[in-house]
Amino acid sequence: MNASSQEITPADLADLIRRKPRIAALTGAGISVESGIPDFRSPGGLWERFAPMEYATIHAFRKNPAKVWGLLKEMDRIITAARPNPAHYALAELEAKGKLLGIITQNVDNLHQAAGSKKVVEYHGNAHRFVCLNCHGQHPRESLDFSQVPLYCYCGGLIKPDVVFFGEPIPREGKRDADHLAATCDLLLIIGTSGEVSPANYLPGFAQGNGALIVENNLEPTRLTRTVTDYFLPGKAGELWPEVMKNLDS
Repeated sequence: MNASSQEITPADLADLIRRKPRIAALTGAGISVESGIPDFRSPGGLWERFAPMEYATIHAFRKNPAKVWGLLKEMDRIITAARPNPAHYALAELEAKGKLLGIITQNVDNLHQAAGSKKVVEYHGNAHRFVCLNCHGQHPRESLDFSQVPLYCYCGGLIKPDVVFFGEPIPREGKRDADHLAATCDLLLIIGTSGEVSPANYLPGFAQGNGALIVENNLEPTRLTRTVTDYFLPGKAGELWPEVMKNLDS
């Protein structure tokens, strides 16, 4: 940790939440691990079997969509089987209490929305939606036959999950809304992200530069802990966040 950061308990965090009227959250893969979605970068993750620069770039998809669908079908199988865990429900409850302005998520699994969160900024898109690269038309998942890939639109264009591949820009609306939340919150909750992925990793520093306090919940200290984190809550989000909410209600 950096010299100024401190380790805190769920009770300490509940006290901070009580005192801060404008709270935002930034979530990453770590919050969904307890829902059965392995972190792509961790041992056993998808990047061990599917090299990201070979399978996860927009160039690779356009060049050989059938090959890239090997990764996409596996990702779809994992994500559609996942269900929200107690950390997702805790953030939805925090929003319902009027304490949370919104969530910026790097995840594409839709679990925040499934848990009941209303204001979710999808920084990297949503794997439950599918879009044509040519006409940009939306295709409901249930209308697609995954046994016949690649998938093609009526216009002849390639269909892909509505997620950001490497080499694609962050959706304009997502970047705008994320910047607004980071600029206006007075407490930023970082949950399950190490801050290694650009450009999302600029948001904690941006929030701090606008006066926000930074609280990080990860299993272990990260680059963020050493650079911007004010308070560090170590442990699994699915175990700790129900404790935070219990303390908030007491």
